[in-house]
Amino acid sequence: MVQYLNRMVYQQVTGAWMREIGAQDLDAVEISGTRSMRYGFRSHRNYAFPDYDICDTPFIDPDGTPVRADIILAEQVWEHLDRPYRATRNVYEMLNPGGYFWLAAPFFCRIHGVPVDCSRWTARGLKNLLIECGFDEDRIVARQWGNKECALGDMEPKWAIYEPGKSSLANQPRWPVMAWALAQKAGPEQKQIDVERLAAMT
Repeated sequence: MVQYLNRMVYQQVTGAWMREIGAQDLDAVEISGTRSMRYGFRSHRNYAFPDYDICDTPFIDPDGTPVRADIILAEQVWEHLDRPYRATRNVYEMLNPGGYFWLAAPFFCRIHGVPVDCSRWTARGLKNLLIECGFDEDRIVARQWGNKECALGDMEPKWAIYEPGKSSLANQPRWPVMAWALAQKAGPEQKQIDVERLAAMT
């Protein structure tokens, strides 16, 4: 199975985060993807564009029921949105109290329109986006990773492939390729995430 270099570190860290928050007890919604099924959620539903447009309104099921979830995930989606702030506010509305929003998006990355390409974020940028859309600052953890090898490799027509023993996973702070974040909607205090503990995970 091909593994992309730009995803190796954030997928490893995110796996640790999901174990920490108890993914097995969470009902998940993924926006335009199914990759997060690897984390073993209690249930998983995929709402894909164009049938569901997160930039428009919070999702509504065909029977008219508003979509609600314990966690919503968006992997390599937000850079393609024309209205990422509106989309993030819609996510916030769909979360149950104490629920989580996880997203990953690129910074150093060539243009890749699927169907459009609009934005780039650092970890600080993602955190600011989440704060402006309603999440409390002390309930957000954001990370970034990258190095020159990966950044330059991703400028080629095909994404850089991870080659064990050859590809470097060293982090060079001046070359952030990917940023990712986990934010928690306000809810029961006894379930508040430990931001410092999550930030230290590798």
